Amino acid sequence: MFNKEDFNHVPTEYEIKEYINNDLWETFCNDMKKTYDTVPKFEFSKCNWEFGWNVKFKKGNKSLCTVYPRENYFTVLVVVGKKEKDIVERNLSSFCDDIQQIYKETKEANNQKWLMIDLEDNNKKYEDVKKLIDFRNHK
Repeated sequence: MFNKEDFNHVPTEYEIKEYINNDLWETFCNDMKKTYDTVPKFEFSKCNWEFGWNVKFKKGNKSLCTVYPRENYFTVLVVVGKKEKDIVERNLSSFCDDIQQIYKETKEANNQKWLMIDLEDNNKKYEDVKKLIDFRNHK
């Protein structure tokens, strides 16, 4: 049984999948594996901002995104850094309204925007998150 705040028990992929209980999670993991040849890495954060287990996807030493498991959905953190900012802003009008709003409302700090995006459906928002991750990969 997955307990988000139990740092003594490293969750398995199956436990995370059961906790999220949304087929999009498996789709997301498969897309990350196929596209970037990366596997999920479980890490425990004691940070006050998001205490508990999260799932990181990295390509080499570069973080592509961090996922926060929720019941029936998950939140993807994509950092738009100085290197990605221009391409994201050039393409922003092509993103769905939700992503545009999240981008505009997220404050910039240290030349970065930390976009927290809730995903529960395989729709335009999901495709846009994949584009944001792809921008991180190519910079």
